[in-house]
Amino acid sequence: MACYNPPMASRANGRSSAARVIRTLAARYAAKPDMDLGNPKDTLIGVLLSARTRDANVLKIYPAFKKRFPTFASLAASTPAEIATSISTIGLYRAKAKAIHGLSTIIVARHTGKVPRTMEDLMALPGVGRKTANCVLSYVYGDATVCVDTHVFRIAHRIGWSKGRTPEAVERDLQALIPKSMWSAINRSFVQFGRDICIPRTPKCWKCPVARWCAYQNKTRE
Repeated sequence: MACYNPPMASRANGRSSAARVIRTLAARYAAKPDMDLGNPKDTLIGVLLSARTRDANVLKIYPAFKKRFPTFASLAASTPAEIATSISTIGLYRAKAKAIHGLSTIIVARHTGKVPRTMEDLMALPGVGRKTANCVLSYVYGDATVCVDTHVFRIAHRIGWSKGRTPEAVERDLQALIPKSMWSAINRSFVQFGRDICIPRTPKCWKCPVARWCAYQNKTRE
């Protein structure tokens, strides 16, 4: 589907207000993302495990998982069934275990045990889609990427920045609207903002710090 392209004048105004929104939220929500686990291996696996699963649930099981499988080599030498046993409390654990075993085998064999540095190489790994790749490139390598998860997707529509029906379409709309220097701040701030104020179903608009720039018509009152 084609990206949402507003008229030129409104687009210019939109860029200005979008930059204000990102600056405001980035200042308020400055904590690092939950799945930024401090190194390439843990961050890649953490982001993969967090798909359709709360970050808190991933963080709960991850220390024991890491202790059992400290390296990609140890994961590659195991089996999907052994990995599944360690992550059985999170959603889609069997599929995720198969993906983790597969990507670990490839990373050991083709990338000398290191997480790939490019979008193409990351997306060639089992279980790694564009969102996961963008998050890894941003969190681990500091690249300017737009990581569209469920929070970013929901808020981008609600605030009026995109009408895209897919994460890829929303990503393109945000790239066109927001300065590249701010791309990585979108996910970092929107995830926390989406849990705190711009929640699903009934957002807390009365306490929203960026309500003045938001196009959402059904703003709520306390």
